[in-house]
Amino acid sequence: MKPNVLIDSYGWIEYFSDGPLAGKYVPYIQKADPKTHITPSIVLYEVYKKLKKESEEERALEAYGYILAYTRVVHLTEEIAIEAADVSLKENLAMADAIIRATAGKFNAKIVTGDLHFKGLKDVIYIGSS
Repeated sequence: MKPNVLIDSYGWIEYFSDGPLAGKYVPYIQKADPKTHITPSIVLYEVYKKLKKESEEERALEAYGYILAYTRVVHLTEEIAIEAADVSLKENLAMADAIIRATAGKFNAKIVTGDLHFKGLKDVIYIGSS
């Protein structure tokens, strides 16, 4: 079975920092399974860094451990890197967002996010306040 869900950094950070939209991510995060959920390694970077900076290392490590246990981490390959560059040019996305988008595309996954950069794009489940 191919993975079909990619929870973006925004969702993990919202959930683990108890943000105002955390509850909307619960169904996606609590159903996470390595058979159906993927996480680009750049998401690990973003989540760990943000949580460690704004919360505490313990919370950052908790998120890291959860992501490792309940999703399949996908590392940046040459193929994904080149696709991300094309995605960045085509959709005007920053590097991290383009890598996330290209990774989702490679695995036919829907991106679950509240990041406005993804709002309105195909195969995105947007969870946001606007």
